Amino acid sequence: MIAPIEKKRRRSRPSKYTCKRPFTIYYQFRITLLGTQPPVWRTIQVPQCYTFWDLHVAITDCMPWLDYHLHEFLMKNPRTGKEDHIGVPSDDDDLMGYEVLECAEKKISSYFSVKNPRAVYRYDFGDGWEHDVLLEGIFPREDGVDYPRCVDGKSACPPEDVGGTGGYGRFMEIINDPKHEEHEERLRWAEYLTGQYPFDPEKFTPSEVHFDDPDKRWAVSYDGAEMTPEMRCYAFSSKSWQP
Repeated sequence: MIAPIEKKRRRSRPSKYTCKRPFTIYYQFRITLLGTQPPVWRTIQVPQCYTFWDLHVAITDCMPWLDYHLHEFLMKNPRTGKEDHIGVPSDDDDLMGYEVLECAEKKISSYFSVKNPRAVYRYDFGDGWEHDVLLEGIFPREDGVDYPRCVDGKSACPPEDVGGTGGYGRFMEIINDPKHEEHEERLRWAEYLTGQYPFDPEKFTPSEVHFDDPDKRWAVSYDGAEMTPEMRCYAFSSKSWQP
């Protein structure tokens, strides 16, 4: 969402896959960030018509992540029984040894079901964050409710680029030690990335989650569009790091 670090190639999102028509069903997911203490998890509800791109946007918004790293979903294809990689195709896929399917062209309803309820969501291949994505149920849409929405959750998301689970552990040791020489600098760094000062690992309020329009996020990420004030990371995108 800030200057793209890993996303460089312009990509056109097929309009037929956007979720614009009325929907009557929503999917409820529990998103659990693996390997963190305290445990970080969210419960979100999203329209049945969502693609994996849309679900990616919802996950980064509810955690929240800043969404300037690559991502992919790993999930069993219910038709073939094999594991599919669904994310951002690139010219380097051959080097990875597997095909990456376009996330904007794959509907979540084509994969998730009561019999096939689980996926792994990877974010930031450097830090290596992995999330368990569990379909908890499929329900009729409620009148007067805006979707997507976050209905439950616990604990703050680690700061971006903290260095994965090991780096997050070291970060917590530093901010919990007022005598550490990097204590204040790391707190200010976390404030820059998360808006929290001091950083509170247990702070999370579901009602405060803001979800971006996936089409607008795509335009910023891949079509060169400028962020607009209603987008989640607009305020952050105008900041610069001041130690």
